[in-house]
Amino acid sequence: MKDDSKLGYMLIFPGLLILCTLVFYPIILTFIYSLQYYKLTRLNDRKYIGLENYKKVFLDGDFHQAFINTLIIISVVVIVGLIGSFIMALMLNRKSKISGILTAIGIIPWALPPVVNGLIWKFIFYPEVGFLNKIFYKFHWINGSLNWINNTYGSLIIIGLIVAWRVIPFSGIVLLANIQAIPESVYEAAKIDGAGSLNQFRYITLPLLYPTLGIIMCNFVLNGINVFDEMVSLVGYRTLGESLTMYNYNETFSFLNIGFGSSITYIIMIISGIFGFIYIKSLERKI
Repeated sequence: MKDDSKLGYMLIFPGLLILCTLVFYPIILTFIYSLQYYKLTRLNDRKYIGLENYKKVFLDGDFHQAFINTLIIISVVVIVGLIGSFIMALMLNRKSKISGILTAIGIIPWALPPVVNGLIWKFIFYPEVGFLNKIFYKFHWINGSLNWINNTYGSLIIIGLIVAWRVIPFSGIVLLANIQAIPESVYEAAKIDGAGSLNQFRYITLPLLYPTLGIIMCNFVLNGINVFDEMVSLVGYRTLGESLTMYNYNETFSFLNIGFGSSITYIIMIISGIFGFIYIKSLERKI
């Protein structure tokens, strides 16, 4: 019995070592940095300042704007993602010979690296030679070229669409699996009672999918909060229309303000952690 216990500890030790090295240690170190005045351009002035960095973050107008920008991205991701996931799930739920092929094609956007995803959409929305501008010009809907990504709120909406396009396949597959888990007898009973397709969706499908909706909603929000690669691919490291993660990156690595940037990191981590907690609770919820 003791030998089995030793073997078990030996087997989990490599994973535990990696977890401590790459997760717990950086979390603790980042928190220590967040309590210090720590700028790489002024290493001799490094000192402990307590919660001053956190106060500075909450009083910073750039943080407020980045937070609003992130909320805009999240709103677009949630609205578009929810509608798109339902459409995808309901389309794939129809029995056909090519259902498997359509499912494989539908999962491609989720399988693409976020940077590649952003570059693809950059070619679509590129101001002069972008695919969308060419389509609009061909149908004479515009006379010149529209600069989609240089408009602050326009670029935020586009980034939200890009993130939604990436997360819809996963959420659609999750919804599809739960729709197919609903007993067919329930729908047959509803048909006998005279319920049409709309009423079946409203009174059967939707209520039984509430726990799943909580999971995919948290997934949308977390992806909206942590968007970075697509934003860099689309607009670069600009401060105009930056999200929380871009604001964090610029403060930490562009301005080399490690202490201030670490406090932003912790604030983002706490916000993400709240939604992550809700996500885990949604997994535990039963119908």
